[in-house]
Amino acid sequence: MTAIAITIAGSDSGGGAGIQADLKTFSALGVYGASVLTAITAQNTLGVSAVEDVSVSMIEAQIEAVLSDLSVKAIKIGMLSREDTIKTVADGLQAYAGPVVLDPVMVATSGDRLLRDDAVMALKAVLMPRVDLITPNLFEAAILTGLPVAQTHENVVRQAEQLRSDGARAVLIKGGHGGGSECVDVFLTDRGEFQEFRYPRLETTNDHGTGCTLSAAIAARLALGENLLDAVTAAKHYLHAALSAGRSLAIGKGRGPVHHFFGQW
Repeated sequence: MTAIAITIAGSDSGGGAGIQADLKTFSALGVYGASVLTAITAQNTLGVSAVEDVSVSMIEAQIEAVLSDLSVKAIKIGMLSREDTIKTVADGLQAYAGPVVLDPVMVATSGDRLLRDDAVMALKAVLMPRVDLITPNLFEAAILTGLPVAQTHENVVRQAEQLRSDGARAVLIKGGHGGGSECVDVFLTDRGEFQEFRYPRLETTNDHGTGCTLSAAIAARLALGENLLDAVTAAKHYLHAALSAGRSLAIGKGRGPVHHFFGQW
């Protein structure tokens, strides 16, 4: 049986993040990728210059078209920039029983804000309790909890616990934007247990789309039948290798992408 995953996210015209990064990740990991487009961005390695939302009727139609035909084993959700988009996606998933990974995309690697303030509450109330895992970075975790950006391990743990008490089943807070010689991700499982992932910090300007790539890799491993902990572990290995290999890429004038296909070319 062919493993199939869906990405529900925005498009990155530069190809380094969003739908494009997700489909590259799925393919690199041996998973067939389908897509539901939620927004179109005019974007490159230097930043985001324009965003245009896809209508909710078209989002609904895409979800219906894909789920009614394909045997989907996992779903990754990325950029949902407005409240009605979030509600439409949540409604569209009501009949779906498989694993769902939510990357609550609020801030791009370039620093551009991608989620409107009025959509944050909808994300927490309508979608967060529906998914199996959320993967915020330090800034996104702070927005979701209403707390300052975590500067210590204890504060990261506190925010993960708050998100789980707010309805998240499992939480992976990504530490790539923190300081120090290591990148430390904190994983709070659906059983309330903590797991840390530590990798040496890589000096690179090619880190565009890291959050999209990680959440897509988790979804891909779930589609292949792995449990959540194994899927997160394998996805972290993949992302670190893609970041390491990506240091040799020369794409654009700003922050380039990771190397999704380091194992193929």
